[in-house]
Amino acid sequence: MAREFRLPDIGEGLTEAEIVRWLVPEGEQVAADQPVVEVETDKAVVEIPSPYAGTVLRHGGAEGETIAVGSVLVVIGDESEADTGDAPPQARSAPSGPVPTQPPPAVLEPQPVATAAPIVGSLSEDAETLSTRGEAAGATPADTVKALPIVRKLARDLGVDLGSVQGSGPDGRVTREDVLAAASPPEPSPVAEESVASVSTVAVAAPGQSPEGPGTDERRPMSRLRRTIAANMSRSWAEIPHVTTFDEVDASRLLEIRSALGARHDTKIPMEALVIKAVVPALQAFPEFNGTIDGDDLVLHGSHDIGIAVDTPDGLLVAVIKDAGSRGVLEMASEVRRLGDGAKARSLGSDELTGQTFTVSNIGAVGGGHGTPIVPFGTTAILSVGRAKEKVIVADGELAIAPLMPLSLSFDHRVVDGAQGRRFMALVIENLEEPALFLAG
Repeated sequence: MAREFRLPDIGEGLTEAEIVRWLVPEGEQVAADQPVVEVETDKAVVEIPSPYAGTVLRHGGAEGETIAVGSVLVVIGDESEADTGDAPPQARSAPSGPVPTQPPPAVLEPQPVATAAPIVGSLSEDAETLSTRGEAAGATPADTVKALPIVRKLARDLGVDLGSVQGSGPDGRVTREDVLAAASPPEPSPVAEESVASVSTVAVAAPGQSPEGPGTDERRPMSRLRRTIAANMSRSWAEIPHVTTFDEVDASRLLEIRSALGARHDTKIPMEALVIKAVVPALQAFPEFNGTIDGDDLVLHGSHDIGIAVDTPDGLLVAVIKDAGSRGVLEMASEVRRLGDGAKARSLGSDELTGQTFTVSNIGAVGGGHGTPIVPFGTTAILSVGRAKEKVIVADGELAIAPLMPLSLSFDHRVVDGAQGRRFMALVIENLEEPALFLAG
């Protein structure tokens, strides 16, 4: 008996996911709990295992297509069975004898799933009502085409008339690939043929120039992760009144300790591991920095779940070290490396990418100095650490040269006043300048 496996909510408030790669082709056997497909959510690429054993009769979407939670992801049954669409399997074997004539049931579009916003914000698409053909007076052909909201938005961005596009998806649904194909030139150049699968180019001529000449614009649909980043940043900047305070710390002792620990234990100690160890005592002394605004209340979190910003080829991700205050330096270093590698490979789970109560961003890893980091929505503060550079300082009345590390602390001014921000920064600096203060804890 054929069974439908529908896309589950595999993350916090997931409403849809993009099919990245089918791991088991149609017509092939799959075992229970065997990964059958890779999908991309707002932040992660995850494998979804099959709950059933049998033959993959039908994929619920093509690679690159976005499907909603609750939609059919894959149909699995016996090799002898033939799948004919979205109807339940039991409806495909009609009993013998006369069948009462009944009007067909109304087709219901999948409804958005009620979600709780993740700690770093959430990606939302504008809701669209898809009318059935001939339902509304004055409806245009594009209004009656079957297409997901994200595909409709892509069509609008590329100037494609959905009414003229032949859908290749289930029941004639227009997919992302259909829109990209419709937006491509009829006879693309060899260069365009190589990139059409991932980039849609729309030439916009400058005044006095032909479309083929220099100065043309290129339109690239943003990836799901980039759209998520954009939504998160916009929400944080719009709703959180930011204040950023700057300083520098003499990192002489910090760098010496880092080098000594690495040599003793024959391992690399990420700078984030030491910075987090220095920050946790400051969060304990000033718990407002480890809080979340909830209506008219401030929730002070008992656990210090520290997010670390990771620069990946696909964009910025924040991986979360749970209960950082309970970890030693070597354990912290190992966790930072594990999360960093997992973020770059897009293999972390949603629980490892959400839920931070404070964030550390090591912009020094890419040569950065001071900056104005944006506070992740649902938190109160973020500390950015720049690359240490040798500068002239005055020590005990004498000129000296020391590696000064830039610090930039952004915080929510609704929660933290400027004086409190400086006191927090002063304690962090004290710990970083003398690591024994936090290593002894």
